[in-house]
Amino acid sequence: MDIGDQIQEFQNFFELNYYEELVKTVSEGNKFLIVDFNILAKHNIELAEELLDSPEELLKIGQLAIERLNLSGDIKNFNIRFKNLPKSQQIKIRNIRSKHIGKLIEFEGVVRQKTDVRPQVVSASFECPSCGNVINIIQTEQKFKEPTQCACGRKGNFKVLSKDLIDVQRIVLEESTDELDGGEQPKRFNLLLRHDLVSPISDKKTNPGSKIKVVGIVTEVPINLHSGGKSVDFELLLEGNYLEPVQEEFNAVKISPEEEAEIIEFSKNNPFKRIVKSFAPTIYGYEKVKEALVLQLLGGVIKPRSDGVRTRGDIHVLLIGDPGAAKSQMLKRVTAIAPKSRFVSGKGASGAGLTASVVKDEFLKGWALEAGALVLANKGIACIDELDKMSDEDRSAMHEALEQQTITISKANIQATLRSETTVLAAANPKYGRFDPYQSLGKQIDLPPALISRFDLIFPVRDLPDRDKDDKIADFILKLHQDVSRADNVELDTDFIKKYIAYAKKNIIPKISDEAIEEIKAYYVKIRNSGSGSDDGSIKPVPITARQLEALIRLAEASARTRLSKIVTKDDAKKAIELLHYTLSQIGLDPDTGKLDIDRITTGITASQRNHIAIVREVINQLIKGKGDLISEKDIIRECELKGLEESKTEEVLTKLNRTGDIFSPKTGFYSKMPR
Repeated sequence: MDIGDQIQEFQNFFELNYYEELVKTVSEGNKFLIVDFNILAKHNIELAEELLDSPEELLKIGQLAIERLNLSGDIKNFNIRFKNLPKSQQIKIRNIRSKHIGKLIEFEGVVRQKTDVRPQVVSASFECPSCGNVINIIQTEQKFKEPTQCACGRKGNFKVLSKDLIDVQRIVLEESTDELDGGEQPKRFNLLLRHDLVSPISDKKTNPGSKIKVVGIVTEVPINLHSGGKSVDFELLLEGNYLEPVQEEFNAVKISPEEEAEIIEFSKNNPFKRIVKSFAPTIYGYEKVKEALVLQLLGGVIKPRSDGVRTRGDIHVLLIGDPGAAKSQMLKRVTAIAPKSRFVSGKGASGAGLTASVVKDEFLKGWALEAGALVLANKGIACIDELDKMSDEDRSAMHEALEQQTITISKANIQATLRSETTVLAAANPKYGRFDPYQSLGKQIDLPPALISRFDLIFPVRDLPDRDKDDKIADFILKLHQDVSRADNVELDTDFIKKYIAYAKKNIIPKISDEAIEEIKAYYVKIRNSGSGSDDGSIKPVPITARQLEALIRLAEASARTRLSKIVTKDDAKKAIELLHYTLSQIGLDPDTGKLDIDRITTGITASQRNHIAIVREVINQLIKGKGDLISEKDIIRECELKGLEESKTEEVLTKLNRTGDIFSPKTGFYSKMPR
């Protein structure tokens, strides 16, 4: 086909398939039309194939065809954007080669870096000061081009009359990790966006961490050498023609009217138990953990306050347990259900990799902000395995992200606050690799108290020999291996669970009823004062804090969402209380008093231990007043026994005080107070 035929064919195509849409688009003041490639291929296969091989020429021919349609409105620089390219043009970033230069291709990736939108000159008009001649120069290179000579013979110093500017943005796209085989490093590709692709609406689609599908033309970019010449090597760049976000956030999951009707019908018949049953069919038991993870995926409601403070709705869960207790499998299952998720593992994660880092990039020129896992999972879920294997410095980077849900970075010349509205599910092993059945659980959790207190629910996952239970687990696993399809025989598939959760998160904003408030309040007040004990002046344990009260509200809201209910009922409050009380009784029980003490988790020192410390300190002060600076350990133990403190407890406190520097031992068996 010659150019005239191609223009006529395009004109026929637009008149038949897109005329009404074109009229509407132009009347709204937009300058782009999204065309389905499959429709063009059905209309004229020869034209469609030519478009894939010579996209630049065909896009210009398409523009000329639209101009001939005599549409009322401004159609200068009108853009035709193509989607749904054939499988042959859908290429992985790592497979793009020189043969693809000048071709129209499509690929997916995650946005890692992004520049600001800046104007770029596409053409400029110059006036000759000598003869008044106007010269137009089209700007195709990075360097601004001026006329070398006028027809009258004048060289240089031409006056710039006008410049045609378009908006331009550069993006670095990286391969999505879920499409890689083991050991492969994700490859990156530079992307150039122009015109409407950088409008405020499109700009939201390309935030760092977003997964997008891009259609564009591969072009080569010359590399300038320091010596002044050009390199024989070239950089590759994709000039974007069309982009769309890939389903990543719960809000982006598309639900048809038929599916919506099915979801509403499902919600009427005990949905919570049915989802929990189908949540992780290949993992035996752990009903309470599965219930918590379903509620975590649904989440509570974010509440912005008038003073600018936002109360988080995300429920953070920590699993601490013996090796081989299916913790990692549980994390992987959550990653499969959540539309936007990131999975990271202990030693392979650094503080910068979790939060954000500042990198120097040649393509972006200067310093650029690179998002880490917690930012990439914004409005999604981050699963962190082997939390105990991370260094303290790296773990401390998570504190702000867990509670304030922001990540503040001040490095090089970049001061930024990134949003990190991320739900965190973490897994860790106990202090010595496996739980000691003869020691309390709280003592075996080797994580900083400041980090632990930010988790709403902490589950100990214990693996203790039990004949009946072991028999059932062995039977379950062996039959699972014998019949692989057994795991598929569940009521709900992953896709339905994902859509159900997405629908609930998007459409249901539950409000707490008075009955639910009374239920939570009654539990909070009762449990807070359950450890009061006698009024003998001793330090009272704090069984629960306001942080757990907020956790109860979030869990109750998530429970209401399981039924697609806009009201949090008394039953939802009871479900939240049941889960929280289960985790507190597992980890926060003080073995000395048999009462709940949240400090066992949050500070590592229970109220009874603080009482012991207070008694020993009082005894030391009394002995120093009576006997001088150097006091015998035997005297301290004897005096403490008179006050009801056992010898072993006194020795434990003395070791602790010695370690913290409150007392010191100048010689064996004797102690003295540190001079202040």
